[in-house]
Amino acid sequence: MKKIILSIAVMAALASCTKNLTDLNIDPKNPPDASAEALFTNAERRLSNNLVSASTNQNIFRLIIQHYQQTQYVDESNFDLGTRSISDNSWDAMYRNVLADLQASIRLVERDEKNADVKKNKLAFIDILQVYTYYYIVSTYGNVPYTDALNIEITFPRFDDGKTIYNHLLTRLDASIAALNPAAGSFTTADVIYDGNIARWKKFANSIKLKMALTIADDDEDKAQLAAEQAVASGVFTSNNDNAMFPYITSPPNTNPIWVDLVQSQRDDFVPCQTLVAAMNDLDDPRRNDFFTLDPNGGYSGGDPGIGTSFGSKSHVQTTITAADFPGDLLDYSEVEFLLAEAVERGFNVGGTAEEHYNKAITASILFWKGTVAEANTYLAKAEVDYETAGGTWREKIGLQKWIALYNRGWDSWIEWRKFDFPVLVPGPDAQSDIPVRYPYPVNEQNVNTKNWEQASAAIGGDEVSTKLWWDKN
Repeated sequence: MKKIILSIAVMAALASCTKNLTDLNIDPKNPPDASAEALFTNAERRLSNNLVSASTNQNIFRLIIQHYQQTQYVDESNFDLGTRSISDNSWDAMYRNVLADLQASIRLVERDEKNADVKKNKLAFIDILQVYTYYYIVSTYGNVPYTDALNIEITFPRFDDGKTIYNHLLTRLDASIAALNPAAGSFTTADVIYDGNIARWKKFANSIKLKMALTIADDDEDKAQLAAEQAVASGVFTSNNDNAMFPYITSPPNTNPIWVDLVQSQRDDFVPCQTLVAAMNDLDDPRRNDFFTLDPNGGYSGGDPGIGTSFGSKSHVQTTITAADFPGDLLDYSEVEFLLAEAVERGFNVGGTAEEHYNKAITASILFWKGTVAEANTYLAKAEVDYETAGGTWREKIGLQKWIALYNRGWDSWIEWRKFDFPVLVPGPDAQSDIPVRYPYPVNEQNVNTKNWEQASAAIGGDEVSTKLWWDKN
C-alpha cells in the first residue's frame, strides 16, 4: 500500500517550534522543521486536489465544459466568475499552495540531501511538477508572474509573456528528463504517485511534454513537432498502468475532493449536464453506467446548460466517482493516445496511424472505467464512432471523443475544447458571456499589483473571459 504522509503531519511539523523568544528569529515563510519529503507529498496532493475539485469556489470547469450542471444555484453554470472570487481562489491554490510547497521542498533538498545523484532525481521530480503546475496557470490566464514568482522579497511581481514562459517550461522539462538517473534513489514513498520509480517519472514527464507540444501546435507547429517527436522517442505512456494517479484514502483530509464536494457536504447541487448525456446516449456509449446513475425512469438524463433542474429527477454522478478513495487522475494513457492521433493528423513522425491511436485512446478510456475490450470493439464499430465513417474533420472526431474521455477531468477537457473547438457547445439562455476561453486575472492582482496587471491585460488583448490566448488560434 502506498504510504501517504498526511497534510496534518506537515501542519504539526510547522507548529512544532518551542514557544519562546527565540521564535522571533524564525522566518515563518521558511519553517525549519518541515521536511522536503512532507512538502513534496503535500504538493502532489494539492495539485491533484486542484485538478480534481468540483468546488464552485475554485474549479468550475466541469460546468463550463458541460459535463456537470447545477440544480439550484446556477450562477457558475452561467459563467459568473466574480461572485465567489473563483479566479482568485484558483490562482492562490496553484501559486500559494502547490508552487510554494515545491519551492520550499527545493530549498530543503539542496540543503539537506548529501547524495548528489539522489539530489538530482529529487530536484527533477520537483521541477517536473512545477512545470506541470505552471502549464495549467499559463494555459488558463495567459501572461502571469513567473520570473518574479515565489520570491518573497518581490512584493509586486511582474507578469511574463505567456508564450515565453511556455517555451521556458519546455526547456526546463527537457533538463529534468535528462537529469533523471534510474541508478540512483529519489523521494521513494514520499512520492505517492509513482513511489519514486524513475522510469515511470520519465514516462510521465515525456507525456507532459507531448501534451504541452500539442497544446501549442496551432501557434508554433515546428516547435510542437520537434517536442512531440522527442517525447515519443524518449518514451510516453503505453498502457493504463502508466497513468499518473493520486491515491486518495477514506480519512480526511486526504479524501477525494469530489467526495468532499458532493457527499460530505450533503448537498444536491450537481447533476450530469444533458449535453454530455445526450451525446453519449446517441452513441450508446458503454461508459454511461460508469459515469452516471440511472434516473427514476431507468435511463440516463441530465440538466440543461445554465438552467436549474430537479436533482431527484435526473441521473447523478456515479457513486464510484464520488467515493472518498476514488483516485485523482493527473494524466492518463487515453489522453496520450488521443495526442498521438492528433500528432499523426498534423504530419508529425510519431508512428502509427491516426485511426490506430484513436482506437487505442477510446479503448483505454473504456478499460479505465472498468469496461471490456468487447465493449470497446462494439463501440468502435459504430458508424458514428469509426474513424473512417464518423462525420466531420479529424478535429471534430478526436475533439468529441476526447471530450467524453476527459469526463472527471474538467480542467483538461476545457483546455482541449479550446484547442479543437469541438464539440460545439451552446451556453445557457442566461449566460453572462459566451463560453469562457480564459479565467480573468484575480481581483487581488487588479487592486494590489495594479501596474503589472494593467500591462499584462493590455499585452494579451484585454482581461476578459473572451480573450483568446496566444495558442488558441481557431
